[in-house]
Amino acid sequence: MHPRDAMKVAGERGLDLVEVAPGAKPPVCRIMDYGKYKYEQRKKEREAKKNQKTIDVKEVKLRPGIEDHDFNTKVRNAARFLGDGNKVKITIMFRGREITHPEIGRELCERVAQDVSEIAKVEKAAKVEGRNMTMMLVPQEHNTDKKNK
Repeated sequence: MHPRDAMKVAGERGLDLVEVAPGAKPPVCRIMDYGKYKYEQRKKEREAKKNQKTIDVKEVKLRPGIEDHDFNTKVRNAARFLGDGNKVKITIMFRGREITHPEIGRELCERVAQDVSEIAKVEKAAKVEGRNMTMMLVPQEHNTDKKNK
């Protein structure tokens, strides 16, 4: 149909001529109520946003001289975050001369990874960044989702 004819028909019906596929040859247009169309599009976007799962990065900070009870509390928190589907960043903070013994930080990171091994995998291994050592953990089901996609 010629665009002028389509505009005339749309005007007679009290509707709008809307171009829905401008990239097609020839461009595809539809006679519809444009306000209603925009409303439906916004509604679909809101619904898609609602169903979207956001993955946050939670941080658990430790020190090289941490006591066992405090360590267990931090690991429980990390496990809870991982259970909620969030990534967990483990940070070992070194002060003063503690940085000369990064092996202590690595051992702590390995202990954390071992304690949460049933529910998490190491995404990024322990690495010294300035006066901190960081390691990233992700939930197990998160890793399998990546493989399935």
